[in-house]
Amino acid sequence: MEIQSVKGTRDFYPEDMAKRNFIADLWKEVSLRNGFAEFDGPIFEYLAMYQQKSGEEISSQLFAFEDRGGRMLAIRPEITPTLARMVNQRINTLPRPIKWFSVPRLCRAERPQKGRLREFFQWNIDIIGVDDCLADAEVIFCAVDYLMQAGLTSDDVVVRISSRRLIAALLEYFGIEKEGLEKVYSALDKKSKVPAEVFEKMLAEAIGDANKRQKVLELMSVGSLTQLESFAGEDKNAKDAIEELKRLFNYLNIMGITEFCRFDISIVRGLAYYTGVVFEIYDKSEQLRAICGGGRYDNLLADFGGPKISATGMGMGDCVLGIVLEERGLFKNISEKNKIEYFVTYADEALKSEALKMVASLRRVGKRTDFSYKGGALGKQLKQASAVNAAMCIIVGDEFTQKKQIVIKNMGSGEQSSVDVSDFLGRL
Repeated sequence: MEIQSVKGTRDFYPEDMAKRNFIADLWKEVSLRNGFAEFDGPIFEYLAMYQQKSGEEISSQLFAFEDRGGRMLAIRPEITPTLARMVNQRINTLPRPIKWFSVPRLCRAERPQKGRLREFFQWNIDIIGVDDCLADAEVIFCAVDYLMQAGLTSDDVVVRISSRRLIAALLEYFGIEKEGLEKVYSALDKKSKVPAEVFEKMLAEAIGDANKRQKVLELMSVGSLTQLESFAGEDKNAKDAIEELKRLFNYLNIMGITEFCRFDISIVRGLAYYTGVVFEIYDKSEQLRAICGGGRYDNLLADFGGPKISATGMGMGDCVLGIVLEERGLFKNISEKNKIEYFVTYADEALKSEALKMVASLRRVGKRTDFSYKGGALGKQLKQASAVNAAMCIIVGDEFTQKKQIVIKNMGSGEQSSVDVSDFLGRL
């Protein structure tokens, strides 16, 4: 019986693992240089923790199981609840602001499709304890910093920014009851993801009053912050939210990433816990799901039994990101970066021990080095060096016996030269 991998998961062969490491190593590098400290938690938690955040229906969207003690557990579908739990446990000892990042493996029980799998890796960064939208600007900057470092430009990706605080204020100003806001958010979040007639039907189910529904449709067509002011009237909450967005865009301008960013009222984010600035990053072809999404969630720690503390963050999965990087040809230099630097060969079996000493010496000074286990004819060893795409080949042969020299061959150009072993190792 041939056993296949589980649908919605991936096998990482070496060439795939190199791409995964390219993505994750850069996530860590960018996080650290932006002042974030790494954390992690268990791969499974109590199911009740996710139900507390997202309701009973979340159980069908994740992998839940009963352990031998009769406790209901779940493999983590996201890391934010774990973050909230961990911060709450040490809330009185952690220095603020708390700037943490994580690169967890996550699992969600959903239908696999392009850019969406059951198992994936996700970069999360969070800032806890800063009220000002400068923290939101830093989260957005950090995400853009990564994308630029990976080789993407403003011609490739766009950050679409909105505000749940603003949308909530305007919806209430239009006369929509607070109790019905979540249904409206859910419909608005689908606006760019479903056909127009489907969206209008969903909106009609969420907002029965035709006049109110028309106001919402007009709101969703707004293209700039200045246009919004006519919708806000004299409503203080809405006007304050507009001013906050203006400050945010000013920060982004100061940080030099305005070309990546634009206001988009249709960005709502489906999760209920968002309370302020929200954003999503898309590739400009708009053929894929969001590369990244996040926003402010000022109530989450309190929802998990802690104090009410401001927080903002984002998550970037590896699936859509990997597709975008592949399509832009940005993985092409990975094999060059990871290639074997030196392949050590020997012309005679009697020199095998000297070749192994050379291998060990090179590895100890940090050089990626390999050799042939079988040995044999020098020509076969050179072919193996070529097969593993080694940059240089070291030949331990007659020169070593006679003069303590080795031959170094450039596998790209074919040029070779003899050098003293002591001089070569000394330079390394």
